[in-house]
Amino acid sequence: MIAPELAEMPEVAPLIEYDGEAVLDARFDHEDLSLSVQPSRILSVAEFLKVRRGYRYLSDVTAVDWYPAEPRFEIVYILYCHERKQRLRLKCRISGGRPEIASMVPIWSAANWYEREVFDLFGVQFKGHPNLRRIMMPDDWQGHPLRKDFPVTGYR
Repeated sequence: MIAPELAEMPEVAPLIEYDGEAVLDARFDHEDLSLSVQPSRILSVAEFLKVRRGYRYLSDVTAVDWYPAEPRFEIVYILYCHERKQRLRLKCRISGGRPEIASMVPIWSAANWYEREVFDLFGVQFKGHPNLRRIMMPDDWQGHPLRKDFPVTGYR
């Protein structure tokens, strides 16, 4: 549930008006606004924020493994609007059973390597990614080393 004072903010209200079902929660984390978004609506929200709200810069994509909680993974996107000098964090929680979410590459080409890194280290599949393959670990590496259930010594 979004607090009424946050729902009226200039960054939240237009998004709620655009798609009231997309935003699950809004809060301030570390001086920045964070929006929790339905994973099925992340592409439309991202496109809206880029085209209509000026968030033309994707500065990071990362993941958090909340194992053993479910939904297990949280995908985090950090956006920046140069005109307003404003940062915005988008978060999506996805299942650990078959972790997948739409690729942001069609909206921000900078998402390419970030998504490959999250895939490589956490095993999250980005649907529609043009070249989803390992970027940090060797091609023959087994598993995803930043998952909390990955053995400290690796698989033997």
